[in-house]
Amino acid sequence: MRITWLRASLAALALGLAGLLFAWSGAFNVAASSGHWAVTDWFLHWVMRNSVETRSALTSPRDASDPSGLVSAAGHFAAACATCHGAPGIKPSPVFKAATPPAPDLAETAGEWDDRELFWIIDHGVKMTGMPAWPAREREDEIRRMVALVRRLPTMTPEQFAALTGGAARIAPAPGFASCAGCHGEDGRGRGAGDIPILGGQKPAYLLAALRAFQNGTRESAIMGHAAARLSEPEMRQLSLRFAAMPGLSDSARRVADADAARIVLAGLPDRQLPACASCHTPAKPYPVLAGQKAAYIAARLRQMRGDEKEIDARKTQATMPVIARRIPDEMIDRLARYLAGSAAETAQR
Repeated sequence: MRITWLRASLAALALGLAGLLFAWSGAFNVAASSGHWAVTDWFLHWVMRNSVETRSALTSPRDASDPSGLVSAAGHFAAACATCHGAPGIKPSPVFKAATPPAPDLAETAGEWDDRELFWIIDHGVKMTGMPAWPAREREDEIRRMVALVRRLPTMTPEQFAALTGGAARIAPAPGFASCAGCHGEDGRGRGAGDIPILGGQKPAYLLAALRAFQNGTRESAIMGHAAARLSEPEMRQLSLRFAAMPGLSDSARRVADADAARIVLAGLPDRQLPACASCHTPAKPYPVLAGQKAAYIAARLRQMRGDEKEIDARKTQATMPVIARRIPDEMIDRLARYLAGSAAETAQR
């Protein structure tokens, strides 16, 4: 029989209709309990690995790992990831092990990927596997810290993981406090981690507003968004009051000697339309206390705000800090942060 374009087209149409009829009939078994055929499982994993290798090489940053924030990364992993993947000393939930495909044990599989590939997977997730994209799309700093933690999992002991997350030492005299103390510490000082702010001495109204913003997504952070998601309004109020009452930040904290930074804090830079920090960050106004805060945290927050291009004109929005942060000279970010921190310990690290 001679093959013509008409016959080929009709054959393709018939195959397409047969496929639609099969899908419509419900004969295809979508049950997770049925698993995949071995060839299907191989093919899907092969496609996924090729996609990750190619796209991570094109889009992932070269500095894809940041081991300086393992406390916050481990806290988030324990709260949001260990249910599926398990963790050192923590078994995954049997509910999620019954998924198709089940989440991999990262203590065994993390070594199969390089840092840029891990970054891409954590950032974008993987379709049809249950692996979600990172919900805070602008927080590459959080993803870098998570990459560093995942890289450590194969060699991390249960005791080391428990130490990072606060372990059994955490107590819960108030609703939600144990979870918060795992990262922020029972004294509200952030357990020595530069990416975790000091909460002790902060204004309770500001802490409450921050929790609300994390909960409704107006302030981006996958870690804090997850932590705040299930808190009730009374719990957020209670936590804000508890942490604010702890010793820590103070508007009378001793300043380091830096005339240029002092000028920005007290007078601003009129030629750059940069207002003085002290014009807003005072006890009488609802903005956060900065004096005594960790320099590393202040500098990181200013750089995050500089990248928030959604805020263009400070006169047209109440969210003025992205605009203000972009007016701070690049070379002054770290110096300004150290000046505001004002502690001898942070100053000695310059």
